[in-house]
Amino acid sequence: MKDIRLRPLGWFALVILAIGALAGALFGWIEAWFLALAAAALFLTAWPFLLGSRDYRASIRLSRHSVVVGGEVHADIEVENGATRPQLPAIIELPVGEALGELLVPMLGAQQSTTLRADVPAIRRGVVRVGPITVARRDPLGILGREVTWPESHLVHVHPVTVSLPPGTAGLVRDLEGAASRRLTDADLSFHAVREYAQGDALRHVHWKSTAKTGTLMVRQFEESQTARVAVLFDARRDEYASDDEFELGVSVAASLSAQAVREGRERFVASAWAPGRVRPSVDGVEELPSRDTTQLLDAWAELSPAPERAARIEGVARGLAASRRHLSIVYVVTGSMPGLDRLRRAAAAFSPDVRVIAVRCDWLADPALQHIDPFTVCTVGALGDLPRLMLRGSR
Repeated sequence: MKDIRLRPLGWFALVILAIGALAGALFGWIEAWFLALAAAALFLTAWPFLLGSRDYRASIRLSRHSVVVGGEVHADIEVENGATRPQLPAIIELPVGEALGELLVPMLGAQQSTTLRADVPAIRRGVVRVGPITVARRDPLGILGREVTWPESHLVHVHPVTVSLPPGTAGLVRDLEGAASRRLTDADLSFHAVREYAQGDALRHVHWKSTAKTGTLMVRQFEESQTARVAVLFDARRDEYASDDEFELGVSVAASLSAQAVREGRERFVASAWAPGRVRPSVDGVEELPSRDTTQLLDAWAELSPAPERAARIEGVARGLAASRRHLSIVYVVTGSMPGLDRLRRAAAAFSPDVRVIAVRCDWLADPALQHIDPFTVCTVGALGDLPRLMLRGSR
């Protein structure tokens, strides 16, 4: 039985057995022989409880694979006795994150099964591993144990708390129904002017009346009118936040803004400072979070961990995004209470004037406030419930 393991009390009994036998043999101490015999008796008493088949089959079934902080996931553990004879009661060890839960498997007849339930509490944001299962047989004295482990395990993503925002606040400028931008393009909806033909221009944009008047081939030029393109930049450096609660508030704010952009179908770019050892940085030096749908996005927010102090500051992250020349309408910069207005102004100045920059400072339990400071807007959020009202005011 190579799967038999000594438990802590078993190791103690083994040491007593060895010392007692050695002392009795060398010095002829009756008391030492008595201790050795007592320890041997413990092993002989524990051994029969481990005999028999260990043909269990076990599996884990979760009620769901994602939950919001404060929620709960139920795990059903199905255990079946695959042997042709009854199995004695056993203990199931189920790791849940850093905790270890124990469930009692009752005596099972041949081919009989049972389902045990365990709760997986979502205490804090992150990823919780449930499993693998270990079925252990133990003697009542706690001397020996016989274990078998199944490799099956599952991940539960604990999403940050988010709030719903007023429609349009995740992309409140330059929508198709709004005003055209000041950027000029060769093809769009809003006509701007005509100019001379240049090599490579499409002939379908030739303005024939102007061509006839001037005698030179002229083409139409347009002002770009586009669906709002949103970027959410999250400051992942832990030292920019006064406390862990403030950092988690920042995650919830950034997750709420980016989730709203996904729900509205906006073109979006969600990123944070890249931390060495995590995902490879994109070409502009930041870590882009996948955002195909809200579930994938919130899973990414659940996985995000604080960046170390050597990671880029929010000004550097903003410069990297601006240098990538993405066509953006609005940029949210989410950070903690430590960066001052001068640093936020430098981050905003990295973008062109036709990009609206809104800096959201997360200051735990502070009064909500909104300031318009050229060239950006600063929102101070003390609690997540402040965000919808501030975004509504900022969109006016």
